[in-house]
Parts: sequence; C-alpha cells; structure tokens
Amino acid sequence: MKLIFAVVNGDDSQAVARALTKRGFFATKLASTGGFLSAGNTTFLICTEDEKVDAVVDTIKEKSHKRKQFVPSAAAYGVGTYTSFPVEVSVGGATIFITDIERFEKV
Repeated sequence: MKLIFAVVNGDDSQAVARALTKRGFFATKLASTGGFLSAGNTTFLICTEDEKVDAVVDTIKEKSHKRKQFVPSAAAYGVGTYTSFPVEVSVGGATIFITDIERFEKV
C-alpha cells in the first residue's frame, strides 16, 4: 500500500476530486496554504495499492495545470523609498509525495 499526498492549486482541486472519484479512488481533502504566494491549495490524501499509484498520479497530472500569474514585488530605491512592480511567476500544477504504508484500515 502507498499513501499519496498531493498538494493541488485551489483552482484545480474540484476537477482533481471529481476525476479521482470517477476513477474509483477515495481521497481525503485538506485545505492548505502555500508558503510562497500564501495562496489556497488543497492537499489530497489517497491510500491505494502499489499497482494503482501510477493511475492516481496520471489522474492528478491530467487535471492540475500550471499557469502564469503576476504578483507584486518591492524594490528599494534610496533610503526608505520602495516601489512595487509586478513579477510573473508560475503557479498551479501539483506537488506529489508517495510513501509506503505499513498498515491501512477503514473502520
């Protein structure tokens, strides 16, 4: 058995949840926040057999998309003078962690 932690952009979480359910995978959803942009994410916890891990990862990949976003950035100009200008960053997609499970029970 494997436990899959998938951190998914908030914009993609509903599509990922629907696709996982449609393909017969059960997931626990946790609201989470990213550290870099402080944006809302969803962390999925999915426990599955070893041979189904690739199917779960493929499902998450299909429904998680990277996108570009502009965020404000500050630059210093002289003593105590700051200005803000937009910087383009890549957001979205998914970060996936897969770990071994010693024991799994549903009660």
